[in-house]
Amino acid sequence: MAVTVEAIGYRLTPDGSFIRGGFLVDPKPDEVVVEVAGCGLCHTDIGFARGGVATRHPLPLILGHEISGRVIDAGASSAQWVGRAVIVPAVIPCGDCDACRAHRPTICRRQFMPGNDGDGGFASHVVVPARGLCPVPETLPDGITLPMLSVLADAISTPFEAIDRANVGPDDVAVFVGVGGVGGFGVQIAAALGACVVAIDVSEMKLELASQHGASLTLNARTLTPKEIKAGIRSVARKGLKIFETSGTTAGQQTAFQLLDYGAYLAIVGFTPDKVELRLSNLMAFDATARGNWGCAPAKYPAALNLVLEGKIAIAPYIELHSLDELPALIDQHTPLRPVLLP
Repeated sequence: MAVTVEAIGYRLTPDGSFIRGGFLVDPKPDEVVVEVAGCGLCHTDIGFARGGVATRHPLPLILGHEISGRVIDAGASSAQWVGRAVIVPAVIPCGDCDACRAHRPTICRRQFMPGNDGDGGFASHVVVPARGLCPVPETLPDGITLPMLSVLADAISTPFEAIDRANVGPDDVAVFVGVGGVGGFGVQIAAALGACVVAIDVSEMKLELASQHGASLTLNARTLTPKEIKAGIRSVARKGLKIFETSGTTAGQQTAFQLLDYGAYLAIVGFTPDKVELRLSNLMAFDATARGNWGCAPAKYPAALNLVLEGKIAIAPYIELHSLDELPALIDQHTPLRPVLLP
């Protein structure tokens, strides 16, 4: 029988405040208790806290869905995980429903998302389903730590899924609109696959970082017109044009849609609750394709992790480490790098 663990975390309350307090965790047979090493702060978490985005589980709730850590306890059918370092998928499918059997696990209606369907990782410990856990080697390359790998649960794996679905390869120009956390990692993944990568942002700092980590061309949307941006992309044209909207802003989504060209592929990766006005007939006129993705299938996490371990994705330049006690203040701040909270 599993031992109950006393934990502590920050619960978001219905009035929008965070309350720090203790709680008890005790896993069911198919669950594990993860001692959190790090938990990334995603724009979705900020949307839950401040942007009017409702969680599926009623508040109060502990947010946080980018989790890495070590399994310290497990239910009866999950004991094999005890002691192992893991990354917890941000979207954990049930594995049994029609969607899962049809190999569409990210649209599973019985999925569990930490920090949305139940308590998440802004805590010292979290209870999650054992299914889908991604094991992490005990020995990691220099410069990579288990807390840093928390961002693989969303900021890396989500663009990895989008890029994989788009079949990006050496014949493609891969354009990323917004090259912060998600887009910055997307640039590196596409470059690792041999694509010619174009980075678009309004921040010179982010564009410079992208140029150092895979982008062949950078374009500032603050100083260039949509026509000038499109001309820049055409100047490096290859056979395929794959556009990835990774800013999660209305302006970014409008820019990405304006970049559609003949036969182009548009992936909506970033999230905003705001509405965007578009002329959908452009998809018809250009015979183009548009697709979104909700997270990443857990089965693909090991491949994404291997890109990190092989040095093809740099994490350190895109994150900053903070104490968990800084969470309430970080929710209200705009930081250019992705915060990773350490219990």
